[in-house]
Amino acid sequence: MADNAHKLVIIGSGPAGWTAAIYAARANLDPVVYVGVPKQNPSIVLPGGQLMLTTDVENYPGFPDGVTGPEMMQQFQKQAERFGTAVMQEDIESCDFSQRPFVLKTSGGAEIRAHAVIIATGATANWLGLANEQRLAMSGGGVSACAVCDGALPMFRDQPLAVIGGGDTAMEEATYLTKFASKVTVVHRRDELRASKIMQERFMKQPNAEVLWNKVVIDVLGDSSIKALELEDTKTGERSQLEVKGLFVAIGHTPATQFLKGSGLEFDDSGYLLLPDRTSRTNIEGVFGAGDVSDSVYRQAVTAAGMGCQAALDAERWLGAQGVH
Repeated sequence: MADNAHKLVIIGSGPAGWTAAIYAARANLDPVVYVGVPKQNPSIVLPGGQLMLTTDVENYPGFPDGVTGPEMMQQFQKQAERFGTAVMQEDIESCDFSQRPFVLKTSGGAEIRAHAVIIATGATANWLGLANEQRLAMSGGGVSACAVCDGALPMFRDQPLAVIGGGDTAMEEATYLTKFASKVTVVHRRDELRASKIMQERFMKQPNAEVLWNKVVIDVLGDSSIKALELEDTKTGERSQLEVKGLFVAIGHTPATQFLKGSGLEFDDSGYLLLPDRTSRTNIEGVFGAGDVSDSVYRQAVTAAGMGCQAALDAERWLGAQGVH
C-alpha cells in the first residue's frame, strides 16, 4: 500500500460528512474532509450543505433553544477538528476507484490517494431559478425548499404560505404546512396534479388549503423578506399577484453525484448513490455513502448525521480488515 495515501477521505461537509469525521478521527483514522469551494448559489451544493440556507434549526436534538444552520455546521466542524480532522477548502472533481489506493483529483489540480472514501456530498433542491427567489433563500427571507425543516418556525406560523409543485412531495409538504399556516396555496403550472389521489385528497380536505391552476411564478417580491409572488397564467398570459409570507419550492432534488459519473459506482434512476445492502457500503469495496447523497426519502440533518456515523464505523472496520490502522 502506498505510504502517501490517506487512510480516509470524506467528500462533503454537511451533517453526514462532519459526523463521519468525528467518529473517524476518534478512531485514529486521520480523516481528511474536502468541504468544497464556497458558492453564491443555492442550486449548487454549498460547503456545510443545505443547512447553510436554514436560518433556524429547531428539530435537531440537543439544541432546546434552536440554532442557525450555519452555526450548527460550525460547531460540527470544530468538534471534528478537535479530534484531528484535516479540512481542505477544495472540491473533489473526479474519482478513480479502479486502482488502490483510490485516486481523487481536486479542484486545485492535485491528485490525492486514499485507502477509503466516504461520499457525503448531499443533494440540492431544484429551484425555479429566479434571482429574487435565490437571494431570499440565501438570506433567510422566507424562501425554503424543506417544509418539514422550516415550516414550524415562528416566521411562518399563522401566515399565508405558498408551495410550488404538483407531485407527492409537494402535496406532503403542503399538507404539513396546513398545521401552522393561516392558508396554504399550491401553485401548479397545469390543470391537474401529478400526485397520487390519496395525497391530493389529504391536502384538499384541509380547510385552509387552496390550489391555483395553470400558474407559474415569474418573480418573488420582497426586499429583506418575501411579500408576494408574481404569477402568470399559462393559458391566458394574464399576470397577478399572490400575497404570501413564505414560499416552499417542492419540485424535487438533485443529488450531488455528477462528479462520480464514470467512477464505477452505481446510482438509481434519479442519480442517488445506491447502497445495496442497506449499510453505508456501495458496490465498490472501500467506498461508502452517507446522507442525502444516498437518501431520497428523509433528507433531514439528524438522519444524515446517523448515516455519517454508520459510514465511519463501516470504513473503520473495512480498513482494519485491509491492515490499514
